[in-house]
Amino acid sequence: MPLVKSHYNPPLPFKSGHISTIYSGLIRKVTDLNQQRERLELEDGDFIDLDWSFSATPTNIVVILLHGLEGHGQRPYITGSAKHFNFNGLDSCAVNFRGCSGETNRLFRSYHSGATEDLKEVIQHIISTRKYNRIYIKGFSLGGNLTLKYLGEGPVASQIKGAVTVSVPCSLHDSLIQLLKLKNTLYAKRFKKHLVEKLYLKRQKFPEIISIEEINNIRNLKDFDDLYTSKAHGFKDALDYYTQCSSLQFLPRIKVPTLIINARDDSFLGRDCYPIEEAKNNPLLFLDMPRHGGHVGFFGPQNISYSEKIGIKFIKEFF
Repeated sequence: MPLVKSHYNPPLPFKSGHISTIYSGLIRKVTDLNQQRERLELEDGDFIDLDWSFSATPTNIVVILLHGLEGHGQRPYITGSAKHFNFNGLDSCAVNFRGCSGETNRLFRSYHSGATEDLKEVIQHIISTRKYNRIYIKGFSLGGNLTLKYLGEGPVASQIKGAVTVSVPCSLHDSLIQLLKLKNTLYAKRFKKHLVEKLYLKRQKFPEIISIEEINNIRNLKDFDDLYTSKAHGFKDALDYYTQCSSLQFLPRIKVPTLIINARDDSFLGRDCYPIEEAKNNPLLFLDMPRHGGHVGFFGPQNISYSEKIGIKFIKEFF
């Protein structure tokens, strides 16, 4: 499929990728959204919390929302999407990954960029307990990679009709290389701070598995993935985790209409995160690469981001 021609042209301040990223993450506010929480008990004894919001009119369509690294169901990019979908007649289900809903999860493992087993349980739960016959997925950053990996692994549930993904690190190693560069120092430090804080809480529950000394020796995000993410989830090391879980290799096998929106000024993404050839060779894979937008930014008028506006338009094309 030819690449999508982007029409995104934000106001001057938001032509800076960093301003777009920071505004979306720290400044933007979304109000007047009523969310109802449901706890899903997982087969392995852990849990995931789901934050539901609903259209004013009955619908048989729901959009599953997947947040990024250290996000949750109340981040503005999630609540903004939920509110816009609800306004347009669709229900939404915002997934809080393990340990991301304000309560430490029960097991030593948590979430990661390739944990499609958790997404499958969420989808099966929705299918078995709700009366939706059309399910779409919208994933951001880590959640976008998870979405694309799920779709490409196959087979997917017949109710899954399409997906929108935003700011996707299609090559996890390439994205890690970018995050370790000077330009992303503040972002990387923030991510590391939150991840390490959670790891200290894990150690309180599982002191025999990980030591204080090991945690104190974490210098950057790759160290974290070497020490915790890989070992807790069955990978040999960080590089093995990145290799197995990067969505890039799964894109050729996606069989439902899927949109990737990756801004060209996204400082988190390297060249391998823009799957141009994969989009050209898969008629169901659409790639939108706006010049501006930052990482999960895409400022828009009336507090509706570009990715929210384009997301509903894309999904409605495939009702």
